[in-house]
Amino acid sequence: MTKRIASLLWLVCFVVVADVAADKKGDVLKLTLPPTFYAVPGVEMNIYYDNIVLTEKPEDYRFIVKCKIGKCEERRWTVTPRRKDRGDYPVSITVKDAKGKTLAKGKTTLHVAKAGAGAGKTLRLLIVGDSLTNANMYPKEIGRLLSEPGNPQWVMFGTNRRGGPKEKVGHEGYGGWTWKRFASHYEPNPDKAKRKFSSPFVFVKKGGEPKLDVPEYFKEHCGGKRPDIVTFLLGINDCFSAKPDDQAAIDERVDQMFTQAETLISAFRKAAPKADLGICLTTPPNSRESGFEANYKGRYHRWGWKRIQHRLVQRQLDHFGGREAKRIFIVPTELNVDPVDGYSDNNGVHPNAFGYKQIGASIYCWIKWRMEER
Repeated sequence: MTKRIASLLWLVCFVVVADVAADKKGDVLKLTLPPTFYAVPGVEMNIYYDNIVLTEKPEDYRFIVKCKIGKCEERRWTVTPRRKDRGDYPVSITVKDAKGKTLAKGKTTLHVAKAGAGAGKTLRLLIVGDSLTNANMYPKEIGRLLSEPGNPQWVMFGTNRRGGPKEKVGHEGYGGWTWKRFASHYEPNPDKAKRKFSSPFVFVKKGGEPKLDVPEYFKEHCGGKRPDIVTFLLGINDCFSAKPDDQAAIDERVDQMFTQAETLISAFRKAAPKADLGICLTTPPNSRESGFEANYKGRYHRWGWKRIQHRLVQRQLDHFGGREAKRIFIVPTELNVDPVDGYSDNNGVHPNAFGYKQIGASIYCWIKWRMEER
């Protein structure tokens, strides 16, 4: 193949926009990318521009994306890999204003897993999260994708099963929950009708005090077996009410969250030393203010949560990155959620069915990479 033909394989994307001035520091957009994101042949994967920069108007900027596979559309870069595309692909992103001035640059790597990764193996999966998990839609999408040919035989642990004890899709997802609640909450007078119950991982032994006891959870609810993979999608309830105009206040709230996260993660690491623990990056907000107005009646706003969420993702990347040797991994769930079509116009942080499927696809593609490596 000649150099000229090879160069044509690099796809360059331009979004024509209005004129925008950058600040003198050049970091106004705070372009934020995970080091790696994941795809599987036949499954669409995206980078939505709005999700990687800190701006109220992503349409006012020009995004230039270079990668050997994929294509660009108005609001995203998208790819649906083929079987022959297995491998790693450098992705570079440059953001410019309408006059062509470069405002930000970033790089990441797309890993396309083998289509049949995990086939013939068994996967025991535990999904932990807040109301996004409780909605049951992205766990169901993970189950649907894992049921396609070329996948492992799978079992989902979890006491929250919408179809009853025999339902195959299960998880530990509860509306309004935080890292702290999972790590320590105990309810002496449970009443599930009133959403009053203990963390599934907290137990009281006779004569003792409430205690985080992950081995007991495995014994009581998983038939004594350990999961191969555990995912955690949390962070919204931990940080949502922080003051968006005060980065120090945001960071203080994130620090508190990390303290609780480490307590829970350490307990899982000790109880299941061979399990892969996937930390899902907190998902972006609805692009519409109407979603926040419908939910919060002016108390909280889209731009406020966007600033908190973007800073939270930056901190998650720093805090959880580089820990692969300890089987702790980042799952880039924030890239692939469409902030427009992935949400209804009357909800600020909870996706619609399409958005939930995109979350499920992101986690599934990461799982396939882990099954390829295991």
